[in-house]
Amino acid sequence: MDNQLELLEAEAMKLTTSERAAFAQLLLASLDEDAEIEEAWAAETERRIADIESGAVQVIPIADALAQVRATLK
Repeated sequence: MDNQLELLEAEAMKLTTSERAAFAQLLLASLDEDAEIEEAWAAETERRIADIESGAVQVIPIADALAQVRATLK
């Protein structure tokens, strides 16, 4: 088994820094019992960022958002 681990490590070290980071995230996620939930949140986060960057949604300052919530709760 150590031989397989050493081979995998050697191959992983050939990856670029960003590829190794993505691979590390994948490995860590595989250890998490809630990996599906984490993946869903990651996809949702990426979707929301894309919406903001494309202008599909407009962001508002937190002070304005809190004021709206407070007004709704009154």
